[in-house]
Amino acid sequence: MLLALLGMQLLLSLSGLYSVILKPQMPSGQMTDLLYTEKDLVTSLKDYIRAEEDKLEQVKKWAEKLDVLSATATQDPEGFLGHPVNAFKLMKRLNTEWGELESLVLKDMSDGFISNLTIQRQYFPNDDDQTGAAKALMRLQDTYRLDTHTISSGELPGTNKDVAMSPMTVEDCFELGKIAYSDADYYHTELWMEQALKQLDGGEESTVDMVTILDYLSYSIYQQGELERALDYTKRLLKLDSAHQRANGNLKYFEYQLAKQNKVEAEEGQKEKEKREREKREASDKKGRPADYLPERRKYEQLCRGEGIKMTPRRQSRMFCRYSDNNHHPLYVLGPVKQEDEWDRPRIIRYHDILSNSEIEKVKELAKPRLRRATISNPITGVLETAHYRISKSAWLTSYEDPVVDKINQRIEDITGLNVKTAEELQVANYGVGGQYEPHFDFGRVNKASLSILMSDVPSGGATVFTDVGAAVWPKKGSAVFWYNLFASGEGDYSTRHAACPVLVGNKWVSNKWMHERGQEFRRRCTLNESE
Repeated sequence: MLLALLGMQLLLSLSGLYSVILKPQMPSGQMTDLLYTEKDLVTSLKDYIRAEEDKLEQVKKWAEKLDVLSATATQDPEGFLGHPVNAFKLMKRLNTEWGELESLVLKDMSDGFISNLTIQRQYFPNDDDQTGAAKALMRLQDTYRLDTHTISSGELPGTNKDVAMSPMTVEDCFELGKIAYSDADYYHTELWMEQALKQLDGGEESTVDMVTILDYLSYSIYQQGELERALDYTKRLLKLDSAHQRANGNLKYFEYQLAKQNKVEAEEGQKEKEKREREKREASDKKGRPADYLPERRKYEQLCRGEGIKMTPRRQSRMFCRYSDNNHHPLYVLGPVKQEDEWDRPRIIRYHDILSNSEIEKVKELAKPRLRRATISNPITGVLETAHYRISKSAWLTSYEDPVVDKINQRIEDITGLNVKTAEELQVANYGVGGQYEPHFDFGRVNKASLSILMSDVPSGGATVFTDVGAAVWPKKGSAVFWYNLFASGEGDYSTRHAACPVLVGNKWVSNKWMHERGQEFRRRCTLNESE
């Protein structure tokens, strides 16, 4: 038992080693609020523009009137001023009316807009949020093997064609490349600078000049060991700006290094050439992977894409759908629950139509104001803490704060047959675009079983995958997915190691309930057989 716990702690510790450190994405509720904030600011901006246009219209009418008057007056100045009314009006205009015009011109019409902008700015995302969103895009790019054009054009798998989408500009692609460059991520720097360059070459207008893009591009390619390509881009840069100091220095250095490399290659024997070619292939295969990339991550990303799922015909033959009354439970004898087998070992069950739309909306309403960075339980101390491999926001709902929560808890007890009085509170989690939870176990302490209620359909991405057995469970609104984390003996079931794949399109809402060992003594009796 002690060895099992130590092994469990080691694996829990390793589960985060290969994670890319990302700032958690804002939950969809907050993102929706930002959309309405921006809409309000646009309305305020239009009001300001109308006020400025009204002011300019007044100034324009004044100028046109005086233009006609001064043209007439200057034809015969003495005769014009010989009329006492004209003389009086000239004095009045210069003494009074030009002063009024000056006040009108100097009047600041932007006060309302600036005031509204200042109020709303406190809710704006900051630099960290923007960086987090950029890194989430790059993570999606890697996980789902998307090319930069697909992302830039917005033509993502699962995208609703009726939803408006503005393609990424040269500036957008350049910004992604710069963020990658600031992290010394030269692989993504190259990809996004190349995309920016393609869009510039395609005739798109931009405030970012080609010389700057080529400067980043050549250096990022050099950092990945591709001297010839780095040299080609440097030469292209110098055709545009022959006086570019850094590019001129790089040109000499790249040419020197390339000549040196060619000389070594010319002198080496057949074995050395084969070794070098092998090293090049290995380097190419590893291109884009972080230094701490582990084999499990490859499996995790494959499953997220729907690849490598080990659903054999033999396994499929053991999967059934059924109506379940949970051992003649009074509530379900006449109205049994729709139950579907998702996997056999570990046994993963989906219950359909567990929550209604109105219940889902009520849970979201209760959770949204309290959504905070999701935490995990430290496997050694048991203390809840944030982790860079869990990217979501969550809130905890107690039974007594709303009848809907109490009903959901009771429903979980009724369909699983497990005591929820000793379980954790209902956790509501929201994974925005790029939100994920990398491979982990749920039995870090005493969690006997897990039940996840899916509260949204996800157009693309967002599966729950079990990396040890090659299983994938896709989100379906209103359903609940259930599995045991411990064998009946109390030992951890390591085949339940699972992960929440990043959301590619849409957003994922789930309610989680973790049932503890305590309280289940007469509901799922302990045995010595670890396979049960």
